[in-house]
Amino acid sequence: MARPSALPQQPEVSPPRKPALVYPGFAVPFVLLIACFAAWGSAANLTDVLVGVFRQIFTMSNFQSALVQFAYYGAYFALAIPAALINRRYGYKTGVLTGLGLATVGGLLFIPASQLLAYGFFLVALFVLAAGLSILETSANPFVIAMGPEISATQRLNLAQAFNPVGANIGVLLGAVLILPRITPESEKESMTAGELARAQEQDLSLVLGPYLGIACALALIWLLIAFRKISTPDEHAHFGLEQASGGAMSRLWRNRHYRFGVVAQFLNVGAQVCAWSFTIQYAQDVVGVSPSNSGWYLQASLIVFLVARFVMTYLLGIFRPTKLLFAMAALGVVFSLLAVVSPNMLGLLAVVGISLSLSLMFPTIYGVALQGLGPDTKFGAAGLVMAILGGALLPPVQGLIMDSADTNVGFIVPAACLAVVAAYAVFDLRSSRHGGPLVAEGTAH
Repeated sequence: MARPSALPQQPEVSPPRKPALVYPGFAVPFVLLIACFAAWGSAANLTDVLVGVFRQIFTMSNFQSALVQFAYYGAYFALAIPAALINRRYGYKTGVLTGLGLATVGGLLFIPASQLLAYGFFLVALFVLAAGLSILETSANPFVIAMGPEISATQRLNLAQAFNPVGANIGVLLGAVLILPRITPESEKESMTAGELARAQEQDLSLVLGPYLGIACALALIWLLIAFRKISTPDEHAHFGLEQASGGAMSRLWRNRHYRFGVVAQFLNVGAQVCAWSFTIQYAQDVVGVSPSNSGWYLQASLIVFLVARFVMTYLLGIFRPTKLLFAMAALGVVFSLLAVVSPNMLGLLAVVGISLSLSLMFPTIYGVALQGLGPDTKFGAAGLVMAILGGALLPPVQGLIMDSADTNVGFIVPAACLAVVAAYAVFDLRSSRHGGPLVAEGTAH
């Protein structure tokens, strides 16, 4: 009896390969860009400490001290379009190097500022520093997107952005350890002569110099490491050619409702973030009665919450649709902000710290949702989202005015209103016919 022939073996189907995080050969450049994210996070959040520091040194109102944020984030608005033009003409690497160089100059300007003892000159130094960081951020975010496959772009951008709060914690730690505890107390100033007061002011302002010189040195080192490495992304060249052939980018971006609403949401998100962090120290001191030497630690706690939550959110983005998480976190932020308003005590202070949990997800998620599908318009689209950082310049003075005219806790109605609009943006995306796809997909925006 003949033996039955063996059944033909089915070829084994290998599971789909997980998309690479970056293109081959881009691991080191990606790490260098991560260092850029950490560096500007350190500089940005050190300014949150300066709001309270300058209020003590120069004896000014909350509104006047909030001009620190106006100078810093105003520069972001002013330099975003020039940064986009640099990226379009010369590429992302040149944009990154230009930003790093200008920011280094801004850090060095703190040397003459500390010698002149003039609040205005400190604002000039901050403006130049932030101008460089604006160019850096406008270039680095889309550069990260172009360093690997589009399917992993969301994860790649969130991972890079996760190191921004690492730098932010370093910046606030520098302020909490090197500046705040060593500032001359207000009680001692009351009995000082004019000459003693001037010397105390000079000593206090010199404390501000050290951390910014350290940041300038770090930026210069990163500049050298990037300048002497060849970095050229294929996506960038593809987009460059399309950009040269297609005009009307601004009108296309304006007609894109997701992008237009995204810019508004980013404006208010950054405004809420800067408001919350700028006045955490004042809330601790004025509402709860925490001593100046200990109040900085509550801002440090906020940034630690932000840092840990950013990595958690990066993981959750692999499970849930981004705008579902965005809505949940924005709604939670509204609750925390309102709790800070209605509960002017330690519970309110803990709520102020908790706002950072909701903020952790927002910037890269709004950035990604707003840029999705822009294709050749990505560079100008990225500039518009960086210009939206102007919210960090305009909204803290508004909160400062409310705090000066009412109570410190009442001022937190500002971040509550901002985060409510961010929640509305998430609902807008969830109710739209557009579903999550690759970030910054090829093609022309609709």
